[in-house]
Amino acid sequence: MALGPGEHDVRKLQATGGSTFTLSLPKPWVLDNNLAPRDSLRVDWRPSGALRITPLDILQTLEKHTSFNYEKLPMDSLHDHLMGAYISGADVIRISFASESRGNVGKIVRRFLRSTRGFEIVDEEETYWSLRCLLNAGDMPLHASLNRMYLQVSSLSRDIIGAFEGGEPDFLDDSEERESEVDALLYLIERQVRILLDSHLVATKLNLTRSQAIEYANLARSLERMMDHVYTMAKFVHGNPDFVSGNQEFIPASKLPRWQASLKELMINIRTRDSVRIEVARHELKDLQIELAAYEQAVVDRTQPNQWAAQSMRMSESVRRLCAYSRDFGESLLNMKISAETRDVRK
Repeated sequence: MALGPGEHDVRKLQATGGSTFTLSLPKPWVLDNNLAPRDSLRVDWRPSGALRITPLDILQTLEKHTSFNYEKLPMDSLHDHLMGAYISGADVIRISFASESRGNVGKIVRRFLRSTRGFEIVDEEETYWSLRCLLNAGDMPLHASLNRMYLQVSSLSRDIIGAFEGGEPDFLDDSEERESEVDALLYLIERQVRILLDSHLVATKLNLTRSQAIEYANLARSLERMMDHVYTMAKFVHGNPDFVSGNQEFIPASKLPRWQASLKELMINIRTRDSVRIEVARHELKDLQIELAAYEQAVVDRTQPNQWAAQSMRMSESVRRLCAYSRDFGESLLNMKISAETRDVRK
Protein backbone atom coordinates (compact mmCIF):
# COMPACT_ATOMS: atom_id res chain seq x y z
CA MET A 1 0.00 0.00 0.00
CA ALA A 2 1.24 3.50 -0.87
CA LEU A 3 2.08 5.32 2.37
CA GLY A 4 3.49 8.67 1.21
CA PRO A 5 4.41 10.97 -1.70
CA GLY A 6 6.53 9.25 -4.31
CA GLU A 7 5.43 5.74 -3.36
CA HIS A 8 3.09 3.58 -5.40
CA ASP A 9 1.23 0.31 -5.37
CA VAL A 10 -1.00 -1.67 -7.72
CA ARG A 11 -4.76 -1.86 -7.16
CA LYS A 12 -7.40 -3.84 -9.01
CA LEU A 13 -10.62 -2.45 -10.45
CA GLN A 14 -13.89 -3.61 -8.91
CA ALA A 15 -17.06 -3.94 -10.97
CA THR A 16 -20.11 -2.40 -9.28
CA GLY A 17 -23.07 -2.72 -11.58
CA GLY A 18 -23.30 -3.15 -15.28
CA SER A 19 -21.36 -0.04 -16.37
CA THR A 20 -19.43 1.21 -13.34
CA PHE A 21 -15.96 0.39 -12.03
CA THR A 22 -14.53 1.55 -8.69
CA LEU A 23 -11.01 1.85 -7.31
CA SER A 24 -10.18 2.28 -3.62
CA LEU A 25 -8.02 5.25 -2.61
CA PRO A 26 -5.06 4.95 -0.21
CA LYS A 27 -6.22 5.86 3.31
CA PRO A 28 -3.07 7.93 4.12
CA TRP A 29 -3.76 10.12 1.06
CA VAL A 30 -7.40 10.60 2.08
CA LEU A 31 -6.39 11.59 5.62
CA ASP A 32 -3.57 13.87 4.46
CA ASN A 33 -6.07 15.82 2.31
CA ASN A 34 -8.69 15.97 5.11
CA LEU A 35 -11.28 14.14 3.01
CA ALA A 36 -14.42 12.46 4.24
CA PRO A 37 -17.09 10.25 2.64
CA ARG A 38 -19.13 12.06 -0.03
CA ASP A 39 -16.46 14.77 -0.53
CA SER A 40 -15.97 15.70 -4.20
CA LEU A 41 -12.86 14.91 -6.19
CA ARG A 42 -11.79 16.24 -9.56
CA VAL A 43 -10.76 13.60 -12.11
CA ASP A 44 -8.71 14.72 -15.14
CA TRP A 45 -8.09 12.47 -18.12
CA ARG A 46 -4.57 13.49 -19.22
CA PRO A 47 -3.39 13.38 -22.86
CA SER A 48 -0.92 10.68 -21.80
CA GLY A 49 -3.87 8.45 -20.84
CA ALA A 50 -3.31 8.81 -17.09
CA LEU A 51 -6.04 9.88 -14.68
CA ARG A 52 -5.30 12.58 -12.12
CA ILE A 53 -7.38 12.83 -8.93
CA THR A 54 -7.39 16.09 -6.98
CA PRO A 55 -9.47 17.46 -4.07
CA LEU A 56 -11.63 20.30 -5.41
CA ASP A 57 -10.56 22.88 -2.85
CA ILE A 58 -6.83 22.21 -2.89
CA LEU A 59 -6.02 25.44 -4.74
CA GLN A 60 -7.97 27.56 -2.28
CA THR A 61 -6.58 25.93 0.87
CA LEU A 62 -2.85 25.81 0.03
CA GLU A 63 -0.47 28.77 0.08
CA LYS A 64 3.29 28.86 -0.21
CA HIS A 65 4.94 30.77 2.64
CA THR A 66 8.60 31.59 3.11
CA SER A 67 10.49 33.73 5.60
CA PHE A 68 13.89 35.40 5.83
CA ASN A 69 15.84 36.77 8.77
CA TYR A 70 17.72 39.76 7.39
CA GLU A 71 20.35 39.60 10.12
CA LYS A 72 21.27 35.99 9.27
CA LEU A 73 21.46 36.37 5.48
CA PRO A 74 24.79 36.97 3.69
CA MET A 75 25.51 40.65 3.17
CA ASP A 76 23.63 42.31 0.27
CA SER A 77 21.69 39.14 -0.52
CA LEU A 78 18.14 39.96 0.64
CA HIS A 79 17.01 41.16 -2.80
CA ASP A 80 18.31 37.95 -4.43
CA HIS A 81 16.44 35.88 -1.83
CA LEU A 82 13.24 37.85 -2.41
CA MET A 83 13.50 37.36 -6.19
CA GLY A 84 14.12 33.65 -5.66
CA ALA A 85 10.99 33.41 -3.52
CA TYR A 86 8.98 35.35 -6.12
CA ILE A 87 10.06 33.21 -9.06
CA SER A 88 9.64 29.96 -7.12
CA GLY A 89 5.96 30.83 -6.54
CA ALA A 90 5.82 32.02 -2.92
CA ASP A 91 2.47 33.60 -2.00
CA VAL A 92 3.54 35.16 1.30
CA ILE A 93 7.03 36.39 2.26
CA ARG A 94 7.86 37.40 5.83
CA ILE A 95 11.05 39.38 6.54
CA SER A 96 12.28 39.77 10.10
CA PHE A 97 15.07 42.18 11.08
CA ALA A 98 16.54 44.19 13.93
CA SER A 99 14.92 47.59 14.42
CA GLU A 100 18.12 49.41 13.39
CA SER A 101 18.05 47.60 10.01
CA ARG A 102 14.56 48.81 9.13
CA GLY A 103 15.77 51.54 6.75
CA ASN A 104 18.02 49.21 4.74
CA VAL A 105 15.31 46.56 4.54
CA GLY A 106 12.80 49.18 3.34
CA LYS A 107 15.05 50.20 0.43
CA ILE A 108 15.52 46.58 -0.63
CA VAL A 109 11.82 45.78 -0.38
CA ARG A 110 10.87 48.83 -2.45
CA ARG A 111 13.37 47.76 -5.11
CA PHE A 112 11.85 44.28 -5.06
CA LEU A 113 8.31 45.66 -5.49
CA ARG A 114 9.45 47.76 -8.49
CA SER A 115 11.00 44.68 -10.08
CA THR A 116 7.98 42.40 -9.73
CA ARG A 117 4.25 42.27 -10.37
CA GLY A 118 1.52 41.51 -7.84
CA PHE A 119 3.30 41.74 -4.48
CA GLU A 120 2.24 44.28 -1.87
CA ILE A 121 3.15 45.00 1.76
CA VAL A 122 0.25 43.75 3.90
CA ASP A 123 1.76 43.97 7.38
CA GLU A 124 4.48 46.37 8.51
CA GLU A 125 5.79 46.22 12.07
CA GLU A 126 8.92 47.47 13.84
CA THR A 127 10.87 44.23 13.36
CA TYR A 128 9.13 42.40 10.52
CA TRP A 129 7.28 42.97 7.24
CA SER A 130 4.88 40.64 5.47
CA LEU A 131 4.46 40.71 1.70
CA ARG A 132 1.64 38.97 -0.16
CA CYS A 133 1.07 38.33 -3.85
CA LEU A 134 -2.37 39.56 -4.92
CA LEU A 135 -2.05 38.35 -8.52
CA ASN A 136 -3.33 34.87 -9.29
CA ALA A 137 -0.89 32.93 -11.46
CA GLY A 138 -3.68 31.87 -13.81
CA ASP A 139 -5.10 35.36 -14.38
CA MET A 140 -2.43 36.71 -16.76
CA PRO A 141 -2.06 34.78 -20.03
CA LEU A 142 1.58 34.12 -20.85
CA HIS A 143 1.14 35.26 -24.44
CA ALA A 144 -0.10 38.67 -23.22
CA SER A 145 3.08 39.22 -21.18
CA LEU A 146 5.19 37.94 -24.06
CA ASN A 147 3.49 40.33 -26.46
CA ARG A 148 4.10 43.23 -24.08
CA MET A 149 7.79 42.34 -23.94
CA TYR A 150 7.94 42.29 -27.73
CA LEU A 151 6.25 45.69 -28.00
CA GLN A 152 8.82 47.23 -25.66
CA VAL A 153 11.74 45.70 -27.59
CA SER A 154 10.37 46.74 -30.98
CA SER A 155 9.43 50.27 -29.89
CA LEU A 156 12.89 50.97 -28.46
CA SER A 157 14.57 49.61 -31.59
CA ARG A 158 12.33 51.82 -33.77
CA ASP A 159 13.43 54.85 -31.77
CA ILE A 160 17.07 53.86 -32.36
CA ILE A 161 16.43 53.60 -36.10
CA GLY A 162 14.70 56.99 -35.98
CA ALA A 163 17.76 58.57 -34.35
CA PHE A 164 20.00 57.32 -37.17
CA GLU A 165 17.53 58.79 -39.65
CA GLY A 166 17.84 62.22 -38.04
CA GLY A 167 15.16 61.97 -35.34
CA GLU A 168 15.46 63.27 -31.81
CA PRO A 169 17.45 61.04 -29.43
CA ASP A 170 15.25 62.36 -26.60
CA PHE A 171 12.79 59.59 -27.46
CA LEU A 172 15.31 57.28 -25.77
CA ASP A 173 15.14 59.07 -22.42
CA ASP A 174 12.90 56.37 -20.94
CA SER A 175 14.90 53.43 -22.31
CA GLU A 176 15.85 52.30 -18.80
CA GLU A 177 12.18 52.18 -17.76
CA ARG A 178 11.33 50.09 -20.82
CA GLU A 179 14.20 47.73 -20.12
CA SER A 180 13.07 47.37 -16.50
CA GLU A 181 9.53 46.51 -17.59
CA VAL A 182 10.81 43.73 -19.82
CA ASP A 183 12.79 42.33 -16.88
CA ALA A 184 9.69 42.45 -14.66
CA LEU A 185 7.60 40.64 -17.27
CA LEU A 186 10.26 37.94 -17.61
CA TYR A 187 10.20 37.39 -13.84
CA LEU A 188 6.40 37.18 -13.95
CA ILE A 189 6.44 34.57 -16.71
CA GLU A 190 9.09 32.53 -14.90
CA ARG A 191 6.98 32.66 -11.73
CA GLN A 192 3.84 31.54 -13.58
CA VAL A 193 5.68 28.68 -15.26
CA ARG A 194 7.09 27.45 -11.93
CA ILE A 195 3.61 27.50 -10.39
CA LEU A 196 2.09 25.85 -13.46
CA LEU A 197 4.54 22.94 -13.23
CA ASP A 198 3.20 22.17 -9.74
CA SER A 199 -0.47 23.06 -10.26
CA HIS A 200 -2.57 21.40 -12.92
CA LEU A 201 -5.39 23.84 -12.13
CA VAL A 202 -3.19 26.79 -13.17
CA ALA A 203 -2.13 24.82 -16.27
CA THR A 204 -5.79 24.29 -17.14
CA LYS A 205 -6.66 27.95 -16.58
CA LEU A 206 -3.77 29.11 -18.78
CA ASN A 207 -4.60 26.37 -21.31
CA LEU A 208 -0.98 25.22 -21.54
CA THR A 209 0.82 21.92 -21.13
CA ARG A 210 4.00 21.76 -19.10
CA SER A 211 6.18 21.46 -22.20
CA GLN A 212 4.45 24.47 -23.78
CA ALA A 213 4.96 26.49 -20.60
CA ILE A 214 8.70 25.74 -20.62
CA GLU A 215 8.95 26.90 -24.24
CA TYR A 216 7.11 30.11 -23.31
CA ALA A 217 9.76 30.68 -20.65
CA ASN A 218 12.43 30.15 -23.33
CA LEU A 219 10.70 32.70 -25.59
CA ALA A 220 10.58 35.22 -22.76
CA ARG A 221 14.24 34.70 -21.97
CA SER A 222 15.18 35.29 -25.62
CA LEU A 223 13.20 38.55 -25.67
CA GLU A 224 14.82 39.69 -22.43
CA ARG A 225 18.28 39.09 -23.89
CA MET A 226 17.29 41.00 -27.01
CA MET A 227 16.19 43.90 -24.82
CA ASP A 228 19.57 43.89 -23.09
CA HIS A 229 21.29 44.55 -26.42
CA VAL A 230 18.69 47.05 -27.64
CA TYR A 231 19.11 48.91 -24.35
CA THR A 232 22.90 48.91 -24.78
CA MET A 233 22.48 50.42 -28.26
CA ALA A 234 19.98 52.96 -26.95
CA LYS A 235 22.47 54.17 -24.33
CA PHE A 236 25.16 54.51 -26.99
CA VAL A 237 22.86 56.39 -29.38
CA HIS A 238 21.63 58.69 -26.62
CA GLY A 239 25.19 59.45 -25.53
CA ASN A 240 26.70 59.97 -29.00
CA PRO A 241 24.26 62.18 -30.95
CA ASP A 242 27.00 63.62 -33.23
CA PHE A 243 28.05 60.15 -34.37
CA VAL A 244 24.47 58.96 -34.87
CA SER A 245 22.42 61.84 -36.30
CA GLY A 246 21.68 61.39 -39.98
CA ASN A 247 24.06 58.43 -40.26
CA GLN A 248 21.42 56.08 -41.67
CA GLU A 249 23.96 54.40 -43.96
CA PHE A 250 25.80 53.08 -40.90
CA ILE A 251 25.83 49.36 -41.66
CA PRO A 252 24.80 47.90 -38.26
CA ALA A 253 21.89 50.37 -37.96
CA SER A 254 20.79 49.69 -41.54
CA LYS A 255 20.28 46.00 -40.65
CA LEU A 256 17.85 46.73 -37.82
CA PRO A 257 14.69 47.01 -40.00
CA ARG A 258 15.34 43.54 -41.47
CA TRP A 259 15.83 42.11 -37.99
CA GLN A 260 12.60 43.78 -36.85
CA ALA A 261 10.66 42.32 -39.77
CA SER A 262 11.94 38.81 -39.04
CA LEU A 263 11.15 39.07 -35.34
CA LYS A 264 7.65 40.32 -36.14
CA GLU A 265 7.12 37.31 -38.38
CA LEU A 266 8.21 35.00 -35.56
CA MET A 267 5.87 36.72 -33.10
CA ILE A 268 2.95 36.17 -35.47
CA ASN A 269 3.82 32.48 -35.55
CA ILE A 270 3.42 32.03 -31.81
CA ARG A 271 -0.22 31.39 -32.70
CA THR A 272 -0.11 30.29 -36.35
CA ARG A 273 2.97 28.05 -36.01
CA ASP A 274 3.66 27.94 -39.74
CA SER A 275 6.99 26.09 -39.99
CA VAL A 276 7.68 27.47 -43.48
CA ARG A 277 7.35 31.09 -42.35
CA ILE A 278 9.37 30.39 -39.21
CA GLU A 279 12.21 28.91 -41.25
CA VAL A 280 12.16 31.77 -43.76
CA ALA A 281 12.54 34.25 -40.90
CA ARG A 282 15.34 32.22 -39.31
CA HIS A 283 17.23 32.01 -42.62
CA GLU A 284 16.92 35.79 -43.03
CA LEU A 285 18.36 36.23 -39.55
CA LYS A 286 21.21 33.87 -40.40
CA ASP A 287 21.99 35.92 -43.52
CA LEU A 288 22.08 39.07 -41.38
CA GLN A 289 24.52 37.42 -38.99
CA ILE A 290 26.82 36.50 -41.88
CA GLU A 291 26.67 40.03 -43.33
CA LEU A 292 27.46 41.61 -39.96
CA ALA A 293 30.35 39.22 -39.32
CA ALA A 294 31.77 40.17 -42.73
CA TYR A 295 31.34 43.87 -41.89
CA GLU A 296 33.18 43.43 -38.60
CA GLN A 297 36.03 41.66 -40.35
CA ALA A 298 36.24 44.49 -42.88
CA VAL A 299 36.45 47.05 -40.07
CA VAL A 300 39.32 45.09 -38.53
CA ASP A 301 41.14 44.73 -41.86
CA ARG A 302 40.74 48.28 -43.17
CA THR A 303 40.69 50.55 -40.14
CA GLN A 304 43.34 51.48 -37.63
CA PRO A 305 42.10 51.08 -34.04
CA ASN A 306 40.18 54.25 -33.17
CA GLN A 307 36.96 55.35 -31.50
CA TRP A 308 34.90 55.00 -34.69
CA ALA A 309 36.07 51.41 -35.22
CA ALA A 310 35.34 50.50 -31.59
CA GLN A 311 31.85 52.00 -31.75
CA SER A 312 31.13 50.29 -35.06
CA MET A 313 32.22 46.90 -33.75
CA ARG A 314 30.16 47.34 -30.59
CA MET A 315 26.99 48.21 -32.49
CA SER A 316 27.51 45.45 -35.02
CA GLU A 317 27.97 42.82 -32.33
CA SER A 318 24.76 43.93 -30.60
CA VAL A 319 22.74 43.64 -33.81
CA ARG A 320 24.33 40.26 -34.52
CA ARG A 321 23.36 39.11 -31.03
CA LEU A 322 19.79 40.27 -31.68
CA CYS A 323 19.70 38.00 -34.71
CA ALA A 324 21.11 35.08 -32.71
CA TYR A 325 18.54 35.39 -29.93
CA SER A 326 15.77 35.80 -32.50
CA ARG A 327 16.86 32.56 -34.14
CA ASP A 328 16.66 30.89 -30.71
CA PHE A 329 13.16 32.35 -30.45
CA GLY A 330 12.25 30.70 -33.75
CA GLU A 331 13.73 27.39 -32.60
CA SER A 332 11.46 27.45 -29.54
CA LEU A 333 8.46 28.06 -31.81
CA LEU A 334 9.40 25.01 -33.90
CA ASN A 335 9.72 22.95 -30.72
CA MET A 336 6.21 24.03 -29.67
CA LYS A 337 4.77 23.18 -33.09
CA ILE A 338 6.40 19.75 -33.26
CA SER A 339 5.45 18.92 -29.67
CA ALA A 340 1.80 19.81 -30.39
CA GLU A 341 1.80 17.54 -33.45
CA THR A 342 3.41 14.54 -31.69
CA ARG A 343 1.02 11.77 -30.69
CA ASP A 344 1.36 8.76 -28.42
CA VAL A 345 0.94 5.44 -30.20
CA ARG A 346 0.53 2.15 -28.38
CA LYS A 347 3.04 -0.50 -29.40
